[in-house]
Amino acid sequence: MRNPRNAMKRKFSAALPRRRSLRRSAGSMPQKQRNSAETKEAKMDKLTVKGTRIVDSHGRERILTGLNVCDKGRYIEGQRRVYGEQWTKGLAADMKAHGMDLVRLGITWDAIEPEPGEYNEEYLDFIGGILDECKESGVYVFLDMHQDLFSGTELLCGDGAPKWATLTGRYKYQPTKIVWAEGYFWGKAVHSAFDSFWNNIKVKGKGVQVWFEEMWTHVIEKFGDHPAVIGFDFFNEPFPGKSGGKVFREIIGRLVSTTVLDKTISKKKLIELATKSDDPARVLDLYTGKHLRKITSAGDDIIKTFDTKKYFPFINRMARATRKCGNEKFVFLENSYYSNLGIPYSCPRPILSGRTDNNVIFSPHAYDFMVDTPSYKYASNDRVGSIFAEHRRSQQRLGVPVIVGEWGGFTEGDEWFPHIEFLLDLFDSYKWSNTYWCYFGGFTDTEVYKKVLTRPHPVAVTGEIESYGYDRENKEFHLSFVQLEETKAKTEIFVPSVPKYAELDGEEVAIKRKGLFRISTAPGEHKIKIIFK
Repeated sequence: MRNPRNAMKRKFSAALPRRRSLRRSAGSMPQKQRNSAETKEAKMDKLTVKGTRIVDSHGRERILTGLNVCDKGRYIEGQRRVYGEQWTKGLAADMKAHGMDLVRLGITWDAIEPEPGEYNEEYLDFIGGILDECKESGVYVFLDMHQDLFSGTELLCGDGAPKWATLTGRYKYQPTKIVWAEGYFWGKAVHSAFDSFWNNIKVKGKGVQVWFEEMWTHVIEKFGDHPAVIGFDFFNEPFPGKSGGKVFREIIGRLVSTTVLDKTISKKKLIELATKSDDPARVLDLYTGKHLRKITSAGDDIIKTFDTKKYFPFINRMARATRKCGNEKFVFLENSYYSNLGIPYSCPRPILSGRTDNNVIFSPHAYDFMVDTPSYKYASNDRVGSIFAEHRRSQQRLGVPVIVGEWGGFTEGDEWFPHIEFLLDLFDSYKWSNTYWCYFGGFTDTEVYKKVLTRPHPVAVTGEIESYGYDRENKEFHLSFVQLEETKAKTEIFVPSVPKYAELDGEEVAIKRKGLFRISTAPGEHKIKIIFK
């Protein structure tokens, strides 16, 4: 969702391809990528869905944690975007050393298919090299077809579809004046591009969704069997189109009426914060999670209609195409752009040949209003907690596991770290996996990476997890689980440092080094406690 900083490494231009592959852009000499079939790394466990849990081939419940790495491309006015600059060599190994084992790898339609039916095989081979590197380090990947504002071919802050698939009618993309997302709110070209996509308007004799499906089929056929790949996130934060502009207007209207009529919002305090505070954005402090839900509920009916009438048929199309490839890896369900604010997600699981697809992951997103600004230190746990509580209700309705696709953000200082810790604790209480937004060059040197995201957590548990968490004040990690069967596999817990004390079911156990702590257990109920120095 948000625009990451660039880590300039390899470069690929989306220029017109020859014979279904592209030449390198001028001055770009990417290293030759190894064929994934030639890698010599150890087998990675196959992951599947069991109810609301992710389990591996040993039957262990898995909790995955990691980062978004998103290649949106670099905009150059008057030229095609340059891709392949976001991945830093050695990132997967560094992540693994810090207890992270999952990447949401953002790629774009424009990078893959810059002209109709012509695929950028050089770029895809580059992506294959990233997958190989992740496999070497034991890091899983799910592929995210990223977009913001549908396309970035004529816009600095957008990304996604190639120009030929961006059907805006008589409208043109306009430069940003206030905030990068404003095209969602009132951009007629953005609305028209999305409406054309959801209505499957024809391009060169085929519906634009058909082109999109064929592009994804090509990607799945190329990478679907790669051991590092666990699934496919077909469309980042789907936006309704013109009706999305109406949602914005309805929400603004409800914001005004709620502010005026709701007696729990102090008008005196609001005026003081707006006129006398060093940071006028502090007026948002007056709006709790309950206020947010009252305000955003103005868009509920429109988003429900979009989810059920436009987005669900699209998800069914993409799930069907995936299974036609003979691929049974995870289908990721994202919520719409406005459900990032807590509007309920209304799609069911995909239905294929009359049967509900079970190998499905719900992958919600949410951020506070203050994200990526100097005011992020004032982010509201209550507001974002209420959004994720709604996502929790969606998970329970769907009956599937969750991998939170986007959350977090970044700004200077460390006063916002408690907000990140609150969300990590919330995810732990729900037993949710997650990928933090977002990696940029130098991110692995930041304090949030080294001291907040790097923390003790279960990786693989030989049974069903009842609860786990980390008490930062007392530096104590706990895990409770029930093991039903004998197994040769071990429970694995990431410990970021050598602990002071550890016990299994009241008996002391020794942990002599940081990293993955592995322990064998018999069937029964188990409790593990680890206290750090």
